[in-house]
Amino acid sequence: MKVSTGWLTDYISLEGVTAEELADKITTAGIEIDGVERRNKGLSGIVTGYVKSKEKHPDADKLNVCIVDAGQGEDLQIVCGAKNVAAGQKVPVALVGAKLPGLEIKKAKLRGVLSQGMICSAKELGLNDKLLPKELQEGILVLPENTEVGQDILKVLGLNDEILEFDLTPNRSDCLSMIGAAYEVSAILGRDLKLPDPAAELVEAGGKASDSISVQIENEEFCSHYAVRYISGVKPAPSPLWIQNRLMAAGVRPINNIVDITNYVMLEYGQPLHAFDGDKVEGGVLGVRFAREGEVLTTLDGQERKLEPQMLVIADGAKSVALAGVMGGLDTEVTAETVNIVLESARFEGGTVRKTSRQLGLRSEASLRFEKQVDPKAVIPALNRAAALIARYAGGAVHEGIVQAGSDAAPEKILTLSLEKLNDYLGTELSLLEVKTLFGRLSFKCGDAAQGLVEVQVPSRRGDISYDVDLIEEVARLYGYDNIPTTLIEGVTTPGALTHKQSVRRELRRMLALGGYQEVMGYSFIQPEQSKLFPAFSAGEQAVKLAMPMSEERSVLRTSLLPQLLDIALYNTNRRQSDLALFEIGNVFFTEEEQLTRQPRELPVLGLLLSGTRTAKQWNITAEPVDFFDLKGALESVFAYLGLTGRIVYEGNAPQDYHPGRSASIYLLEGAGRTLIGTMGQLHPELQHKLDLEDTYVAELLLQPLYDNARTNLQYSELQRFPGMERDIAVVVDETVPAGHLLDVIRENGGTLLQNVQVFDVYTGGKMESGKKSVAISLLYRHTEHTLTDEEVSEVHEKVVSALQQTFGAELRK
Repeated sequence: MKVSTGWLTDYISLEGVTAEELADKITTAGIEIDGVERRNKGLSGIVTGYVKSKEKHPDADKLNVCIVDAGQGEDLQIVCGAKNVAAGQKVPVALVGAKLPGLEIKKAKLRGVLSQGMICSAKELGLNDKLLPKELQEGILVLPENTEVGQDILKVLGLNDEILEFDLTPNRSDCLSMIGAAYEVSAILGRDLKLPDPAAELVEAGGKASDSISVQIENEEFCSHYAVRYISGVKPAPSPLWIQNRLMAAGVRPINNIVDITNYVMLEYGQPLHAFDGDKVEGGVLGVRFAREGEVLTTLDGQERKLEPQMLVIADGAKSVALAGVMGGLDTEVTAETVNIVLESARFEGGTVRKTSRQLGLRSEASLRFEKQVDPKAVIPALNRAAALIARYAGGAVHEGIVQAGSDAAPEKILTLSLEKLNDYLGTELSLLEVKTLFGRLSFKCGDAAQGLVEVQVPSRRGDISYDVDLIEEVARLYGYDNIPTTLIEGVTTPGALTHKQSVRRELRRMLALGGYQEVMGYSFIQPEQSKLFPAFSAGEQAVKLAMPMSEERSVLRTSLLPQLLDIALYNTNRRQSDLALFEIGNVFFTEEEQLTRQPRELPVLGLLLSGTRTAKQWNITAEPVDFFDLKGALESVFAYLGLTGRIVYEGNAPQDYHPGRSASIYLLEGAGRTLIGTMGQLHPELQHKLDLEDTYVAELLLQPLYDNARTNLQYSELQRFPGMERDIAVVVDETVPAGHLLDVIRENGGTLLQNVQVFDVYTGGKMESGKKSVAISLLYRHTEHTLTDEEVSEVHEKVVSALQQTFGAELRK
């Protein structure tokens, strides 16, 4: 809401308070001021002038030589290139020495003709020309005929004004009006408030309004009050300049005196109004009803809108003529030919207005106010205020009486506040008299209810106040937050720290980032088809459907991180960035129900993706593509950090949507059993082809089992003082035997002397028997207390070889 300090002075004195000081006080009292805008953009030395004559420039087709009376005692000769300049106009004239934004006016000769100033356009004066009437947006600014010659243009155009930008929270809709802002400033400054008296200003003439118009409400639940006045003999014309100035200061474009007055009163009272051309209202009746099936309305912006049955409309005897609370219809628009008008003021239910506005994508100043609920007691005063202004500035005769349906009755809101509770909440020692004084500044009527209690009557304009704690907040902000004494916090305090899960998650992020992976964040909402991919964790369950999805592409919650990682990879690949190492830590969601009745299951998951080359191509290095083992290496680093080495088992059982020969399921050994904690491998060729991706490797790990089993405390061991002894063996086994199973058997039988075991070669084909493979394994033995002898190592080594022979039928290869 833009609040003009010049307009504000109509209601309250701001003497001795600068705009910046006022902004600080209002912000301190609870309403943030985004900024203070000065309408004067650095103008000086500009006055109003009268163009006495205009002649063509003798040496320039596009220039004119004007003789202008600027109230300086003698006429000025000014060369002007504007197409719309003409004799008889009142115009802004920048005298010699005048200053405009980025320009100082000097005497000059233009094509040999002396120019003693400049006739200005709106843009040159720093005005937003888009807020001017359309006929004044191009060329020089033409002022009303009754403008006095020689006046300072700052006064004429209200440019000495300063605008406060109120950043209102949804509960403070009372300040969406100048009068509401005046109440607030009056309370903050403790100064008297002077408000307009519409009933005293209004003079009724002509016949009874009820003879020309009638109104009705179909459902008072959605429109509790609808009131109109009938005004005849109006003369649409430009509105007075002071009204135009105030509208433009508030960011509203002037149109004509009828429309401008309705907008002016809306800004003043916060009560939207609308004027209908009375001769175009068929049947002399206006009613509030819901739109009919298939009904169409062309609104004032020229757009034809198809209405839905839940939309509230204003209708005459034959058709809808306005969207209630949003925008009027084009058919009943006030035009230059309008003679009689029906002036409307109403209170519509905010939720209905909001739904209509959102569904049609049509936001207006009126809908903004109705959505937040207008003051029920402002409907009639605003109607009378606008009628009085139209009678004064548009020559209309206001017919006798208000035609209305419903009423402005609102439940009286009286709250009882305990002085003890107030002081206990605020830590103050305010007296009953001080509290009453503060409520008096807010224009809240109050009196004593009982000992230590005050009874407060909340005015209808303050719909945000419902409980005694709301009253305590009002006292606190007016008393001044800075005046409330500070007290030390008492009680037991504990230092902040990360939980175990947070610590593990943070370290995983750090470790993967240092390992060259980039963290990404995918959408939690995916396509229904994507929820069927990578079902390792969602077996027997289904995706959670959104009740109101943004689109079909974002209609279910994700059941795996991998579809989104693949979308990100595809996005980058399409932009020639195919060397990717990505990870994401996020949650996936599952449910067993078709219709949700309880919270869905939510699991934390780590997702990884690798594609492209391992290292960039250089003159001495060949670019090599990533493979299965690059991904496995990253996972091994994770497991090693979490202290899970030796408890992880990989099983090549071809999980769904993975390459059948380059993938594995990952299990965590727990006691005598094992738990599935993840999957990894290359994408299935069909899926890879469908997505148009090169070889891509992905992995997904459940994090909860890792949290539960992680041992992240560092354990130090002494440096080895005695040499180790290394033995290499090559065993021939069936091709189906995983090398990991061989290592497990070796570790089980190697005892305490076996310090490390590692596969360093696998050989198939050639002279090797069909269906067999040779696995070469390096074993390192070491004792912590002495140097090993051959006999000690041979004893353990033979036990290891024997176990391999018995378990897998392994044969030592010579």
